[in-house]
Amino acid sequence: MSIVRRKKIIGTHRAPRFLRIFRRNAEASHSRGNRVKLYDSGAEFFPAMLSALAEARHHIHAEFYIVRDDATGSAFAEALLAAASRRVDVSLIYDYIGCFDTPSSYFRRLEQGGVRCLAFNPPPFRRGLAWFDKRDHRKMAVIDGETAFTGGINIGDEYSGFGRGTDRWRDVGVRIDGPAVTDLVRLFREFWLEEKGSPSPAWFAEHIPVAGMGDADVMIVSDGPHHARSFIRNAFRIAMAGAGESIRIMNPYFVPGPRVVRSLLRAVRRGVNVQLILPAKSDVPIVRLVGRGYYAPLLRAGVEIYERQGEFLHAKVMLIDDTWGVVGSANLDQRSFHRNYEVNTIVASREFGRQMAEMFADDLRGSRRIVLEEHERRGSLVRLLERICNSVSWFL
Repeated sequence: MSIVRRKKIIGTHRAPRFLRIFRRNAEASHSRGNRVKLYDSGAEFFPAMLSALAEARHHIHAEFYIVRDDATGSAFAEALLAAASRRVDVSLIYDYIGCFDTPSSYFRRLEQGGVRCLAFNPPPFRRGLAWFDKRDHRKMAVIDGETAFTGGINIGDEYSGFGRGTDRWRDVGVRIDGPAVTDLVRLFREFWLEEKGSPSPAWFAEHIPVAGMGDADVMIVSDGPHHARSFIRNAFRIAMAGAGESIRIMNPYFVPGPRVVRSLLRAVRRGVNVQLILPAKSDVPIVRLVGRGYYAPLLRAGVEIYERQGEFLHAKVMLIDDTWGVVGSANLDQRSFHRNYEVNTIVASREFGRQMAEMFADDLRGSRRIVLEEHERRGSLVRLLERICNSVSWFL
């Protein structure tokens, strides 16, 4: 397919053939007429989400990998309890391992206040010890089936911008209004029933959001360890294959594997400008070591790699040709591809693409470009550690 043809497919971002390919290979749901707003920091995301929770009339579905007992977690808990006191049906799913440091009293208080809480995979691990390695890594809050907040942001001070100094994390989220919210409602309820087995009577008084809220086509891609293939990885690769001009990626845990690397190299050979913004420092140093092992072949092919300075980078976003944006919970690593429950939102909208392009430009200004010659001068000890760590990349 020619570059002009690829550009046309993504540029229109509603081409039926491309959407059919995407839905078939990524099991993606698709809806039109959505309004999507980008929040390029937790400091913007949290006030908006808490405000929406305060206006809930019917039900709240919240699902987060990490919920901390700090200032941000306290504000989140108060919002859920206030909603429950108004007779709003409130359900919360949290990952047991992700919330290992959160005292059980936090969740007991929520339950005593009328919030139904579900811990994913608490001990004893009813599906065997191997299931200990699985995580519910999703982050989303759905209000009244009309509005949803999702992305890579957990509930904690470091994500909200309240953290101090190096404890602050760079993250991104979105608000969705429109029919795509129904897909997130379905995703939450299917998972709740699978894990808990008891629906709320309030769920049967269903509200269907109307289209026409905005101009955005939205696809929701979810994944989990029960799938035989990775829909999240397929979605990344299909979007890369459709790029005609540019691919911009920002991701904190870069262990992409050979298939994603091949997709990036093919894009460069087509003349697509590929830019990666990765963390200069990581909360998981072994992941950074393994990730840097991928730099050399990508740099030689012409991929631009930048390392973001300052806060910990936790944003998981991709932008194709400035019109096709991906924001979600999934990292570019084997854990997200094969062993986590994840959800990504794919937005086809020129206005949303413009917002994402401006965000990437700002992040580039705060990043240092990696040069091949400099990268090749890293010491023999670093190279040895990269090779050793690469042998366990599947578990990262």
